[in-house]
This record gives sequence, structure tokens and C-alpha cells, in this order.
Amino acid sequence: MVAILVFFEGFKNYNLGAKVLKEHRTKKLESRIIDYFCPPVMNDIQALKQFLSSPKKVVIVTHFKPDADALGSSLGLAGYLIKKGHFVDVITPSDYPDFLGWMPLKEIVTALSKESNEPFKKANVLLAKAEIIFCLDFSSLQRINELGEKVKEASGKKVLIDHHLEPENFADFEKWDVSSASTAELIYELIDELGDKNEIDANIANCLYAGLMTDTGGFRHNNTTQKEFLIASELVSRGASPSEVAKKIYDTNSLERLRLTGYALSQKLKVLPEFNTAYITLTWEELRQYGSQTGDTEGLVNYGLSIKGIKMAVLMYDRKEEIKLSFRSLSDFDVNALARKHFSGGGHKNASGGQSKLSLEETLKKFLSILPEYKQELNR
Repeated sequence: MVAILVFFEGFKNYNLGAKVLKEHRTKKLESRIIDYFCPPVMNDIQALKQFLSSPKKVVIVTHFKPDADALGSSLGLAGYLIKKGHFVDVITPSDYPDFLGWMPLKEIVTALSKESNEPFKKANVLLAKAEIIFCLDFSSLQRINELGEKVKEASGKKVLIDHHLEPENFADFEKWDVSSASTAELIYELIDELGDKNEIDANIANCLYAGLMTDTGGFRHNNTTQKEFLIASELVSRGASPSEVAKKIYDTNSLERLRLTGYALSQKLKVLPEFNTAYITLTWEELRQYGSQTGDTEGLVNYGLSIKGIKMAVLMYDRKEEIKLSFRSLSDFDVNALARKHFSGGGHKNASGGQSKLSLEETLKKFLSILPEYKQELNR
């Protein structure tokens, strides 16, 4: 190998090098030459492990309005990397719900804000200096808004860890598995593959357990398999507390959130029996009336799906700059395909999201107009 590299270093003339390449065109030689002139990407776990064998400046980025899986996997990974001697920062493209504020290491999170440009400036500096950037719980750079271009332009290695459909091809290393219920369990598997499962302490375990618990709907969704229970058991054995995590996420509601939920269910929930569909719409004014904060609408869409006979549930609410849509479905109805086709969205087959630049009224009208297209599937 050394002889080959020295041999090619001696060439000052490109044409001469090309001639030699033609004369020695074997797969083995080509591979070595390519590796020398174009260092390989981290296309396997050993390459990633080697890259992380010395302290690195690390940035972890997750998606807009991060949920428990997004923030839990990010802070769980951060805790592990810090224990390994790396310098770690986490960036979120927005704020996150108050009920996730208990997570360890939240102080290393830089959350972008519309109220100040300072977090964005700090994020730019961190990304520019990062030697490796972990992209967690999103499959497209569009999901991190204006940070997408900054990540793309950054010189650091990119690592994608995600379980959503159709990932964008931008990373040097991918751990992508659509069959996994959560990104948190992929982080657990990554740490295990790196040979460091014993580094998982109670703080890391609680963060990862939170992501696994919520993305399976408390182990009720059809993405829950034996693997999820085995990983949950491993996390509990390493200090995760199921009762404490569940209480902090599900049982720390504000009075305003409960009143918003009551209003949405009593006044805004609509059922369309002919399409086996239920939907809720919330205007900007209604959200303000109930003092809605980030995370207060999370889980609302599931109430519609809990109605007997309903196959698809939708939540539409006004974020002022756009209309946000959440889709949930049962069985074989693919809301991911619907969201991608009509609402610039995506996600999972039975749980997806979308957005609309139309008004809330126009977005609802559009949604109702496409339902006949899916009537046969919804009534199957």
C-alpha cells in the first residue's frame, strides 16, 4: 500500500498518471488509488468508530419543534459523546415543549428563536467549526429550515440517524431504519455497535427511554415489536425510570393545555362517517385564547383516531406563518403518501405531517376536496 502511494506521489504529470491507471486497472488497485486521492466517507461503523476515537467538536441537530424522540435522542447521544471526551453542542431550529425541560444536558441546547438573532449566529459558528454533525430524527434538510443550508455547506462530516421514509442523500454515514419505532432506539443500537453499551447511565437511559416510549404511543402503536420491549428493558436495567419519565411527559399539563384540549374535543372535532375520518381545526386566535405553548397540540390528533370506526384523523392548526397538519391512520391507510402528495409533508405510513401556505379555511377546503380520491381505501 505504501509503495503504491509513494509511486503515485512521484507523478507530476496527470496524463502520465492516467496512462498508468489504464495499464493497472484492477479493482484492488483502483480502490487504493481512490482512497488515497479521495478519502472514503464513513460508510461503515468501524470508520465512524475510528473517526470518533479522538476528541472532536460535535454538533447534534434535530428537527423543528422537537418532540421527545428528537430531543431525547439528541441529549442521549450528547451524554454518551461527552463521556467519551468530545465537545458537544445541540441545536434545535425552534423551542421545545416545557414538559421536556427535565432532560439532562438541556443547558447545551441552542434553540433558535424568532425573538432574537443571537441563537442563529451562535448556531452558524458552531456548525462552521464542527468536525462532525449528527442529524437526528429527520430525513430531509428542509426539516431544519434555515439551518439546512448551513449544515449542507459545513465542512464537518455528516451523520444521519433516522427512521422516517425517503431520506435525503446528504450524509457521510447513515444509520437509517424505517422499521425502527424511534430514533432513540437507533441511538441505543449505535452506542452498542460502537462497543460502549456500558457507557449508558441513568441520564442517557431516561432520555432514550422518553423517545422510545412516546414514538410508540406508550408501546401501543403498531410500530411496537419485540425489539422495542427488549431495548426498553435494557434501558431500564441501566437506570431509566418508566414511571418518572411517563409522569414528566404525560402528567405535567398546564391548566391552559387541558382547557384547550377540552375545547378542541367539544367544539372543534368533526367526524365524516362516509370517509371514516375525523378532523380538528384550530385558528391562531383560538390557540392564543387558550395561551397555547409549544407542545400543547401534541397528541390532539390521536383523540380523533380513538373513535370507533375512524381510520384517519387530522389536526390542522394555524402557526401564523403556515398551517401545520398532523395525520394519523390505522391499518393499511398510508397518510405518508397523502401528506407528500398534497401537503408537502411526509413521515411514516400511519403517522405523518404536512404544511400549507394557504389560509386555514382554504387548507380545510383542499383537504375535504381530496377525500373522495381516498374513499375506497378509507372504507376498505
